[in-house]
Amino acid sequence: MSGPQDTIIRELLELAARPEVISFAGGLPSPEGFPVEDVREAAEHVIRTAGRQALQYSSTEGEPELRRAIAALETSRGVETSPDEVQIVSGSQQALDLIARLFIDEGSRILVENPTYMGALLAFKNCGPTFGLLPTDAAGLNPAALDDSFKGARFAYVMPTYANPTGMTMTEERRIVLAQKAKELDLWLVEDDPYGELWYEKRAPKSLRAWAPERTLRLGTLSKVLSPGLRLGYICGPREVLDKISLLKQSIDLHTSTLTQKIAARVIESGKLEAHLPQVRELYRTQGTAMLQALKEFMPEGVTWTEVEGGMFIWVTLPESIDTTELMREAVANNVAFVPGAPFYALGGNRNHLRLSFVTVPVPRIREGIERLGKLIASKL
Repeated sequence: MSGPQDTIIRELLELAARPEVISFAGGLPSPEGFPVEDVREAAEHVIRTAGRQALQYSSTEGEPELRRAIAALETSRGVETSPDEVQIVSGSQQALDLIARLFIDEGSRILVENPTYMGALLAFKNCGPTFGLLPTDAAGLNPAALDDSFKGARFAYVMPTYANPTGMTMTEERRIVLAQKAKELDLWLVEDDPYGELWYEKRAPKSLRAWAPERTLRLGTLSKVLSPGLRLGYICGPREVLDKISLLKQSIDLHTSTLTQKIAARVIESGKLEAHLPQVRELYRTQGTAMLQALKEFMPEGVTWTEVEGGMFIWVTLPESIDTTELMREAVANNVAFVPGAPFYALGGNRNHLRLSFVTVPVPRIREGIERLGKLIASKL
């Protein structure tokens, strides 16, 4: 389902794709971060050594070598994981769709952060839920404020690490409290973590599965660290739930591409993914730092933003008098683009925010684009 607001956003983003526009709108990883040679070598190895298997159908759960590789990565990051606890999907967007189909009936209550990832809202809305808002404060989701009124919800969808759209990260202390509250309230946690490996100075706290493995479904993806074109994501969680998800997936697409699974497994098992990640982190750190500096230099008084430590996004708050959907029209006319904040809110409203993505824009263009945007905002004040 989509409404007039979604249609407006699509139209604006199409305009923002024009080559003369400095676009901070896209949520795409930087092509400069794609390990092209590593993927090429892995593809050649797979075709040479296992070509017939790679071109054949696969199991719905996923190729065993990729499930082993993902389990090893998860374990190395602090949460003991077995291959049996890994379900391969065709990008984490499919994971959101499958979880929605499994958990949501018409009118079911689900809990989301405010704001939250618009792609998740779209996946959930297709199943007709009722949205409840998780309590927040200046530091983001505040699990200590969860009380008995949240009982009965099918799940809480959270993005605790370098969130889209805010860029914020939940502390370890709050993760522990959230896990405990989930147990007390009999609440499933759907933890979406596309950006966790894109840290700049230090790794973010461990997954929620470290404290509530029996009620956490963790969504991961290779799109931001390897290649979105491979269309590979995964869900980690209890096998009894993954079995139900696997049955749903079987009815939708049978299985995820065997060829891309084997290529990705080769890149991971060879150690080339871990060797490549520092380059991606440095690229994003440089661009993120440049945008934060430009915001400080060019934004007028009364505008605030999140100070990010990883990921791809910065969340900007303008005075309430400014509607960022309308501002976007003028911005595109000035050859600069962003995503207005309204679509990130499940219940609407909050029209004075915008999301900036910095990872596909070179540093000089970041400064130029933020200067243009700052002048436009200043003219509205």
